[in-house]
Amino acid sequence: MNFKMVTAAALALCLGASAVFAAGEPQVVRQDLMKKIGGSLGALGAIAKGQKPYDAEAVKTALSTISASAKDFPNHFPAGSETGFETEAAPAIWQNMADFKAKAAKLSTDADTVLAAMPADSAGVGQALQTLGAECGACHQPYRLKR
Repeated sequence: MNFKMVTAAALALCLGASAVFAAGEPQVVRQDLMKKIGGSLGALGAIAKGQKPYDAEAVKTALSTISASAKDFPNHFPAGSETGFETEAAPAIWQNMADFKAKAAKLSTDADTVLAAMPADSAGVGQALQTLGAECGACHQPYRLKR
């Protein structure tokens, strides 16, 4: 075999292995969960602003994703995961874990409440976003590092 091909294959294998390793790290898992929440809020925002038509199924999916992600989110902050993988988690999380978990639970509960009432139009989605956005801000202020 050609030396360049062997070297390239070995490099690709190592990069793939490191990506798999990183994917299971708590910092990466929680970043992925935040991206899911952010993407769902973005989808709701597009509907609320009239950039996309009201779609009940899209609203249901977004709210369900927010709820499930917020429920799972606090499970990925074990001791020792305060740094690394470009985390934006503030040390205050580990200093006040009970409050942090309560804020995540509130976001999940609010998403469930909005889902149960199911906004019927883009104006209703906008009202839901105000509630959910306030919960996001209440957690980001004390628990997210400013970059």
